[in-house]
Amino acid sequence: MGAQRRPGAAAPSATTAAPASAGCATATAAASASAAPTASAGGVDAERQRVRRCRPTDQRQRVRVMDRSTFDRLFDMSDRTVIVTGGTRGIGLALAQGYVLAGARVVVASRKAEACDQAAAHLRELGGEAIGVPTHLGEVDDLGALVERTVAEFGGVDVVVNNAANALAQPLGQMTADGLTKSFEVNLRGPVFLVQAALPHLRASEHAAVLNMVSVGAFVFAPMLAIYASMKAALMSFTRSMAAELAHDGIRVNALAPGPVDTDMMRKNPQEAIDGMVGATLMRRLASADEMVGPALLLTSDAGSYLTGQVIIVDGGGTPR
Repeated sequence: MGAQRRPGAAAPSATTAAPASAGCATATAAASASAAPTASAGGVDAERQRVRRCRPTDQRQRVRVMDRSTFDRLFDMSDRTVIVTGGTRGIGLALAQGYVLAGARVVVASRKAEACDQAAAHLRELGGEAIGVPTHLGEVDDLGALVERTVAEFGGVDVVVNNAANALAQPLGQMTADGLTKSFEVNLRGPVFLVQAALPHLRASEHAAVLNMVSVGAFVFAPMLAIYASMKAALMSFTRSMAAELAHDGIRVNALAPGPVDTDMMRKNPQEAIDGMVGATLMRRLASADEMVGPALLLTSDAGSYLTGQVIIVDGGGTPR
């Protein structure tokens, strides 16, 4: 059964008092104006009464009431559908596992059909509902098809995790137009248009969130990584713009910037390069992929309900601040 849907912005938390009426802000502003009233005395009194109704009557209405049930629901992703691109290995698969274990229905998307099937089967073995949808993030038509398949299977989309990436490394003197174009298509254009394709369904969700996986490369300088780093920096900028534009729809948009993570992709680097990355962290080690799960859940669950437009750096203390 699909998650509960609603038109417009997200409803207030059940543990937080909602305004007494939609006109509270207007009423408060009107009551605080210093200009002489132009309405009758009765009209002024009525307006003042309306303002008083908008104000909380005691402190309990202004604070969040936390109990065991509320606490247990903070990271609960039950009845939510999550799309994870690049979800068949590495960080993406770790995130998909985390969402399934938190109760979500998960759609993993990647270029290879066999990898999608294997990842989805693994997630189902963990006890979750999951499907794999072969998707090339660089093909805009594929993005619409991914959303359509997700909605057909699970009834909606609550969370989009843009994790797929093309980590192309080229020195400036050997940089090619084709390489730059491919990086743009996968690392920036794909995430942006996937969110666009999912927007009608995110707007209908009571728990809508977008998580863009960027990189500490957006904050530091390194040889040969100009293309990759600049695309991640651009996606970080898009994250903040999306957050500003979609907040009134109740859609939160955040980014997660991993540092060096022990994945197959990382292990393709020369050992000297890996040692250098490890040495640049305060913790003197690579992260494991599952160490990205906690921050990702924070940014996309009710635990992070007041977080939007943010970038969380998870790099073992290596990024200069």
